[in-house]
Amino acid sequence: MQTPEDGPMLVLSRKLGEKIYIGDNICITVVDIDRGKIRLGIEAPREVPIYRQELLPMHHQHHPHHAETQQGQNQNLSAAS
Repeated sequence: MQTPEDGPMLVLSRKLGEKIYIGDNICITVVDIDRGKIRLGIEAPREVPIYRQELLPMHHQHHPHHAETQQGQNQNLSAAS
């Protein structure tokens, strides 16, 4: 469920086999719907990180973009050393 600090959220309805495009190079397809579970197929470039929320560190679970920013900063620090 969205909370006010999460900001605006686009909510879409899709049927089995229907797709959602994000930008020019990310495609999400509904590949299966069974007893309340939805399986999604995600096509994206390898360099685009894709995470399930429950696998993110606890302090990044509500804002996954912070995890990506932190990763990028860590990589930049390593390169500068």
